[in-house]
Amino acid sequence: MLTATYGSAVFGISAHTITIEVNIAKGIGYHLVGLPDNAVKESNYRIAAALANIGFKLPGKKITINLAPADLRKEGSAYDLPIALGILVASGQTQGDQLSEYIIMGELALDGAIRPIKGALPIAIQARAEGYKGFILPKENATEAAVVNQLHVYGVGHLSEVINFFSGKKKLDKTVVDTRKEFESQSTASGLDYSDVKGQEGVKRCMEIAAAGGHNIILIGPPGSGKTMLAKRLPTILPPMNLNEALETTKIHSVLGFRDRVGLVKQRPFRAPHHTISDVALVGGGSYPQPGEISLAHNGVLFLDELPEFKRSVLEVLRQPLEDRAVTLSRAKYTITYPASFMFVASMNPSPSGFFNDGKSARHSTYEMERYLSRISGPLLDRIDLHIEVNPVAFNKMIDVKKTTSSAEIRKRVVAARAIQTKRFSHHALHYNAQMGPKQLRNHCVLDQASKKLLETAMEKLGLSARAYDRILKVSRTLADLEAVERINASHIAEAIQYRSLDREGWLG
Repeated sequence: MLTATYGSAVFGISAHTITIEVNIAKGIGYHLVGLPDNAVKESNYRIAAALANIGFKLPGKKITINLAPADLRKEGSAYDLPIALGILVASGQTQGDQLSEYIIMGELALDGAIRPIKGALPIAIQARAEGYKGFILPKENATEAAVVNQLHVYGVGHLSEVINFFSGKKKLDKTVVDTRKEFESQSTASGLDYSDVKGQEGVKRCMEIAAAGGHNIILIGPPGSGKTMLAKRLPTILPPMNLNEALETTKIHSVLGFRDRVGLVKQRPFRAPHHTISDVALVGGGSYPQPGEISLAHNGVLFLDELPEFKRSVLEVLRQPLEDRAVTLSRAKYTITYPASFMFVASMNPSPSGFFNDGKSARHSTYEMERYLSRISGPLLDRIDLHIEVNPVAFNKMIDVKKTTSSAEIRKRVVAARAIQTKRFSHHALHYNAQMGPKQLRNHCVLDQASKKLLETAMEKLGLSARAYDRILKVSRTLADLEAVERINASHIAEAIQYRSLDREGWLG
C-alpha cells in the first residue's frame, strides 16, 4: 500500500515542503531514498524501537520510503515522526485520512517521546503559504510556530498522541499565541544602563549618534577606559524592534535551534564572538550551511572586541556584508543568502601595549604603531562611520555620585531621530541614514557653500576616500536629524569629520 505524509526541509532561512512517500510491498527490506543524510538514514532504528514500545511494529515486508523532491538534501532527525506515521498508515495499523492536511515534524526517542526540532518558524510560515490546515510538531517548539496566524499548531509530546489524533480517538489542543499582544509586551530591561558609565559624556554622544543613524563605530582607547562597557549598553538605546524585524530575527535563531527563548525574539541581539572565531563561524556556511554570527546579529549589534587580534581573513570577509547588509554564500552544491543588517561596533587599543603613544604610558616607535594598526585594512576602516578615541576616566569622575544621562533619556532622542528617517525613507526600502545609497545622498544631503568648502579642505588634507566622504555625509545627516533640522550645516560637517580619527595624519603621535 502507498501513502504519503508531509514534512519540510529548511534551506537557508526558508523552508521547502517535503513529500514523504511510503510504499509497502511483498518482500523484505528497508530502503530510504531521496538524498537523506546519516541522521535521516538512522531513523529506522529509532522508529522500530519507538513503535515496539507503544505496541506497534515495523511490518516484515519491503518498505520503500522516498523523500521528494529527490534532488534536495534532507538533513537531521526531524523526519522520524512523519516517516513513522507513513509506515503505520501504509501497513494498515492506523488511520490517516487527514494526513495530507498537515505538515508533521519531530524526532523520536526510543520510547516514543517527541524531541524538539530546528527551524519551526520558517516551516510554519511555508505551511501557511502552501495552504496546509495545520502543523504538528514537538510541544517545545509550538509557541514559536504559533506566532504564524491562520495555521493550526499542535504541540505534542509522544507518538501515541499523534496516532490517536489521526485515528479520531483523541483531540489535540491548539497552541494559540496573540502575536501582536506578545510583541507589544516586550521588555527592554536588561540590567544595563548608560547611567552606570561614569564620565565619557563625549563617547556617549557618539554612541547616541551611531544608534540614531544605524552607523558603524570603532572605539580606540587603553585598557580600562570603558570601551566594552559602552558597547554592551548600545542595545539599550536602540529603538524597539517592529514586528517584521522580530519575525526576521526569530527565523534566523530558529534555524539554529536555540532553546534559550520561547516565541518571538523581542530584544535586539548583541553578539560578541571571541577573536579566535573562524571566517565560516562569522559569516556562515559549512557542509550543512548555517547562519553565522553576523546573521545572528541581524537587526542588532555585532561587537568585535580587540579588533586587531582577529585574523586578517576573518575581518576581510566582513567587507561585503557591511556594504550589502546580507551575505551570499556560493559553494559547489548551493548558493544561500542570509540577512545581515547589523550595527558593527569594534574596539581596539591604540598601540601594542594598549596605551596611547604619549611618551609616558608607552614607548613605541611610529613604525611599531603603524604595523599594529595595519592589521585592520583600509577598506574595512572606510566602512566604519565613527572612529572614537576613548580616554581613561579621571578619578574625580569615577567617585562622582551625580546622576548621569540614562539609557531611557538617550533612547527618546534616538527614537525621535529614527522617526524622522522613517518618514523620509517611507517610499524606499530603507530605515535609517546608514543605509542610504548614492541617490539618497544626493537628495537628502544637500550642502551649502560653507559646508562644501569645509568638506573639500578635509578631503584634501586627510586624503579621504570616496567611501569616507559618503560616511561623513551620512553622519552629518544624522546630526541634523538629532537636532530636528532639515538642512545640513557646517557645524554638522565639522563634527562628522572629527569622528574620522584614524584618517587623520599625525594621529599616531
